[in-house]
Amino acid sequence: MDLLEAVVLGIVQGLTEFLPISSSAHLRIVPALLGWNDPGAAFTAVVQIGTLVAVLAYFRRDIVRIGIAWTRGLIAGRPLADFDAKMGWMMIAGTVPIVVVGLLFKDTVETTLRSLYVVAGALIALALLLVAAEEYMRWRVKRHLRNRELEEITWADAIGIGLAQTMALVPGSSRSGVTITAGLFAGLSRATAARFSFLLSLPSVLAAGVYQLFAARAELLGSEENAIAIAAATLAAFISGYASIAWLLYYLRTHTTYIFVAYRLLLGGLILYWLSTGSLAAY
Repeated sequence: MDLLEAVVLGIVQGLTEFLPISSSAHLRIVPALLGWNDPGAAFTAVVQIGTLVAVLAYFRRDIVRIGIAWTRGLIAGRPLADFDAKMGWMMIAGTVPIVVVGLLFKDTVETTLRSLYVVAGALIALALLLVAAEEYMRWRVKRHLRNRELEEITWADAIGIGLAQTMALVPGSSRSGVTITAGLFAGLSRATAARFSFLLSLPSVLAAGVYQLFAARAELLGSEENAIAIAAATLAAFISGYASIAWLLYYLRTHTTYIFVAYRLLLGGLILYWLSTGSLAAY
């Protein structure tokens, strides 16, 4: 992978990681359309560290507050002393399912599930789930049911959204997409569902990135050129990811997710068309 490819894929990763349109799908599709090699699951996981840093930077006040409260509660023997401490534990609890499932099905995720048929199917399937979630939101509005904010998230919400996050292991589904969808079904506002989605991504993205960097270090960092490419891609992912977070939170305050539904359906349909005409290969 040369430097241009690395920067382009880093930008793609950052822009699509937080929008509910699947970064893993775009990191399969963009290289295929441009005639580049599939960067692989290891590259994707490591470059996600750039988007992880974007979350840390954007939510730095929330994260510092949660981290301090969690540590104080642990030291004092009162781990659930206040909401911030409880939020730290809920983030951990919500991460356990994806860690377990990811380790159990690691080989399948990195091979079979990277088929573009799987990607297209996941893009379309989650689009339909988002439609159902939006219709549920509309039903709640008609019945004058109030959507809940971040301070009202419960253990059931955290565990349910954490279980939904395991679907993100399927390329094309989208980590933010499945967690935001689950949040909407749980009765959270759109902006709150997105905010919790980003916070929940921290432990799993960090774990996946560090694991893949260690496991594939010889391949990813085996030469100076590779190391520079990875660094450039990670920096590009950080910059574009930060912008993506800011835009999405602003957008969801006053808009539905239907723009992403339309995009997912269009992209999924195009992939199936390209596959049927031989313009793209499944692997």
